[in-house]
Amino acid sequence: MIKPQDRKVNRSKRHRRVRVHVAGTSQRPRLAVFRSLNHVYAQLIDDTSSRTVAAASTVALKAKGNGMTQAMEVGKAIAAKAKAAGVNSVVFDRGGFLYHGRIKALADAAREAGLEF
Repeated sequence: MIKPQDRKVNRSKRHRRVRVHVAGTSQRPRLAVFRSLNHVYAQLIDDTSSRTVAAASTVALKAKGNGMTQAMEVGKAIAAKAKAAGVNSVVFDRGGFLYHGRIKALADAAREAGLEF
């Protein structure tokens, strides 16, 4: 039986492995995604100056529907905020989560809205 703390530890290990290769710059910030049981959060982060360029979440949007449609709304919202901030290209950081389900829906919606990654 996999315990919840083991899942957390495994995800953090995967995230550390990914973060070795993924870093955001001012021209190409990092699109960091976090998925909790109830919500999805996305941030555009400039790692060189350690600041958040834009952020979107299901909490801020008060998104309705199931998890997939909520994730798609967050993807569209973060892409719109990125365009407003003058960002066209990002580096995707899946945060140690597997690339399927809500994470994939968010990424696909952001791509459709005009972000390149």
